[in-house]
Amino acid sequence: MSEEQVPKNFARINNFAIKAMQCLNGFAHVIIGLALAISVIMFTWLFFKDVYAAASAHNLVHGFLHALGTLMLLWSISALISAEIRYLQGSKLLVETFVEVVLVLFLRKLIVMPVQDVIPTTEEIVTWVGGAFVLGLIYVLIRWGQKQKD
Repeated sequence: MSEEQVPKNFARINNFAIKAMQCLNGFAHVIIGLALAISVIMFTWLFFKDVYAAASAHNLVHGFLHALGTLMLLWSISALISAEIRYLQGSKLLVETFVEVVLVLFLRKLIVMPVQDVIPTTEEIVTWVGGAFVLGLIYVLIRWGQKQKD
């Protein structure tokens, strides 16, 4: 609804509602930022815990894959923080950021699959590999489209 569609009697209420929603949205983004910052601390702690567990168990390959999986979660959080910073500086949220996050999570799943307690089925492996391939293709097409536009 544009301002022309709002009756003049409601213009002040409309302006107040818009300002209130902008304040609420700003508060929501502060909470999102704090949550992302806390998750960075938590995933960093988990990474060092995984490294310590791998060194203590003398099973470096298994531990390395777990630690790498944790780092990939940290990478996802970092991408979301970068997107949040760009948004707070006035840029639009880019769909490529979310495709990148999901792609990293798919790749993480493929990396930690060999060290899971349950052996994945062939169908599960094909599903995750196919999903990662499709997401990778989508990401490449988005980036290619942006280069064509520039």
